[in-house]
Amino acid sequence: MSELYHWFDLLGVMVFAISGTLLAHRKQMDGFGVVVLATATGIGGGTLRDIVLDQPVFWLHDTSYIYCILIAVALSIWWLNTHKDISNQLLQVADAFGLAFFAVMGVQKAVSLGMPDTTAVIMGVLTGCFGGLIRDVLAREIPLLLKGELYAITCIFGGIVYTQASHLGLPTEYVMWLSMAATLLLRLMAMRFGLILHVFKY
Repeated sequence: MSELYHWFDLLGVMVFAISGTLLAHRKQMDGFGVVVLATATGIGGGTLRDIVLDQPVFWLHDTSYIYCILIAVALSIWWLNTHKDISNQLLQVADAFGLAFFAVMGVQKAVSLGMPDTTAVIMGVLTGCFGGLIRDVLAREIPLLLKGELYAITCIFGGIVYTQASHLGLPTEYVMWLSMAATLLLRLMAMRFGLILHVFKY
């Protein structure tokens, strides 16, 4: 089972690193800037999660995460050099997949440490959102977290699905897939239909 978690984690890092590379390309950054933005996006959220949970930072003793980021950067650069174009929709779709993977991994790690459901959901939000937040700040973009469309709310929703499905006694791998699908579906629906959380009327 731990091997499954590791592969899920690597997949989330790769998808977020790709979204960081796409934004760096759009901002016309140099090679170093591309790697920095991809790295910050890929491991930023998980690093914050481990610091808050007082756990060893996941990538410090496992270089596979760094290699995964470099592979994601190389593949993205190849794709961009081939196609010569990037759409904002592609960037947001890549970000949505990374958000779904990381939100679930954040919840799973907190649950495995015996944290209560509320704490687990918060860890899912931190893991899913913080890497993208760093990416957007470094690229001088308004973070997707603050743009109105459902973003952190999708992580909360996915976290609730995870914790409640766990209480039903479902196998962990099914719970993870179900939570990821719920998070991703809600995020894609928010992008497609412009779903937002109203607070004030401007």
